[in-house]
Formats: sequence, structure tokens, C-alpha cells
Amino acid sequence: MNILQVNSSARIEGSYSTRLASALVERLRERHPQARVTVRDLARTPHPVLDEAALGALFTPAEQRTPEQAARVALDDALIAEIQAADVVVLGVPMYNFGVPAQLKNWIDAISRAKVTFQYTENGPEGLLKGKKVYVVLTRGGIYRNQPSDSQVPYLRTVLGFLGMTDVEFIYAEGLAMGPEAEQKALANAQAEIDAALA
Repeated sequence: MNILQVNSSARIEGSYSTRLASALVERLRERHPQARVTVRDLARTPHPVLDEAALGALFTPAEQRTPEQAARVALDDALIAEIQAADVVVLGVPMYNFGVPAQLKNWIDAISRAKVTFQYTENGPEGLLKGKKVYVVLTRGGIYRNQPSDSQVPYLRTVLGFLGMTDVEFIYAEGLAMGPEAEQKALANAQAEIDAALA
């Protein structure tokens, strides 16, 4: 089994989403001791934004790319190779201003490539990253679960499904900014959800 852990917090240290994602991965490793784990930490190694130069590189035929363009595409290729090789994906996702971190959006833009991770057919789009189990660990300062203000879950469910990853389970740690007691309760609830998911 290949496990890919993607940490999208802007914090290198002290991130609840990273801590809980790591706890989930450790539970997976207990069940699958031979599992190979790849950690992509987007705070330690930020991925560049999809800008005009990146688009130009991606839309230039490989044999015509400049060395700079080839190097830029190679950064995306590395992330695509990681997700293609993964059997299980664990995403650590804090809520920033009601959305996902910019770091995670850059990662999603990098792995979303036509004819590689999705394709358009006469029957509509088809995701090519099939057969993967995805766990998304969500950390929030307030309470947003099943509320109209939660834009993260619909977005992630849509974009992951578009790429073929439809077996997605969400783990919640909410109320982390609502005082020490609420913080401890949130972390305990998240750990209980992890235990239940991997029972």
C-alpha cells in the first residue's frame, strides 16, 4: 500500500490539521506495517501558483519547451506521479477565510491535468485517478459542519470526484478557536472519528 499525506497548513510547526493527518496515517501504518508513506508538506515545500508562465509551459509541446518551461512542468509532474502511485490519500486541510488554503489550491491545480488525471469524453468528464481511498482531515476555528458557510466540503468533494476520487471520508475538528475546553473537545472528537474510520 502507498499512502500519500498532503499537509496544506501554512504552519510548518503547530498545525492541528497536520497533527491529526499524521495521527490518521499512523493508524493506517498500524494496520498496514509494510505501507510506504510519502509526505508532501506544502508549507515546507510550497508549490508555485498556476500563472501565465506555467500555463504557457503546460500548453507548449514537450519537445518545444525552453529549459525553464520544462523545469516548471516537471514540478507538476512530480505531484501527479505521487497521486497516481497512491492507494490512500490523507489531506490535512485547515479552513482559511471559509475556503481551502492557497497551498492546497496550488496542489489541486498541479494535479489536475487534462488527458492525464481527467479527460473529456462524449459522455462528459471522466476522472482518471480511480480506486483510491481519500481521508480529509478538516480543522476549523468555528463550527461549520453541514452549514451553508462550509464551502470546503462541497468544493473538495467536487474536485476530487472530478479527478476520479469518489471514496472520500471527512474527519472534523471544529471549534478550535472557541476556548481551551472547546479546543480539547474538538481534538478528542476528531481522534474518535479517526478511530471509527479505521476500526
